[in-house]
Amino acid sequence: MLRLYTHPACLLHDPGPAHVERPARLTAVLKALDRDRFAALDYIEAPGATPAQLGRVHTAAHIERILGAEPAEGIHWLDDDTAMSPGSAEAALRAAGAVAAAVDAVMAGGGRAFCAVRPPGHHATANRAMGFCLFNNVAVGAAHALAVHGLERVAIADFDVHYGNGTQAIFEREPRVLFASSHQSPLYPDTGGEDEHGIGNVFNGCLAPGDGSYAFRALWDEVLLPRIEAFRPQLVLVSAGFDAHRDDPLADLKLTAEDYAWITARLVGIADRHARGRLVSTLEGGYALAALAASTAAHVEALLAG
Repeated sequence: MLRLYTHPACLLHDPGPAHVERPARLTAVLKALDRDRFAALDYIEAPGATPAQLGRVHTAAHIERILGAEPAEGIHWLDDDTAMSPGSAEAALRAAGAVAAAVDAVMAGGGRAFCAVRPPGHHATANRAMGFCLFNNVAVGAAHALAVHGLERVAIADFDVHYGNGTQAIFEREPRVLFASSHQSPLYPDTGGEDEHGIGNVFNGCLAPGDGSYAFRALWDEVLLPRIEAFRPQLVLVSAGFDAHRDDPLADLKLTAEDYAWITARLVGIADRHARGRLVSTLEGGYALAALAASTAAHVEALLAG
């Protein structure tokens, strides 16, 4: 059985019909998972993140700013890319709370969880919303694992096509967290170079425009997965962005749904060997709806099969 955390409130966040990070993304994901082969999914309502959970990774000023920026109607732009609508604050709280709740569940009973939530999170820094992200969902989950469950080694694997700059910024001085990322370079947010190592806990792999399955798999097999394996994580967290797919409009990599199944199986294997199977994945990017649906289905199927 695989726990799936989601909430209808995550559909309320609506930056407008022309914005790629739109409610239809989550609708497409949930429809793709509404199939007989996913009958073993255990759907759980995502709770809202608590002030304590948010406060471990975000400043009080940032939390207050986000919760106070929701408009009564229309759209309020935080920057050129990132907006809030009526319902955005609850959506963001549920997205972050889902990951913390999923961490609690896998710590209590082992196994794996997938958080079908939005808005995404990995660009949000301690004090700034950016790149469609309001709170850093995976960072909230990792900090919760450290503070509440006393873990000493938490690995975060990020295969979104855009670099998870917020996640790196939050944890690059935290020796209990390892961050490993593959991403296209050059591309927004124009950070994540292979020379960025934090305190020896950050490992970045840059893929060039046009790279596909071979380069992606070689990077993970030869560079990133061995780093995670050597870390012997007690919990594996995944920032599951599907915008490196060949059909995605925001980037130029050439991955397929099968590549996402492949990397998922590899990460499940590490979790099984070192973390008693404990793995929590949360949705990040992916903006071509059909590709997002197929890629998420492949990812979840691999989580179920592991």
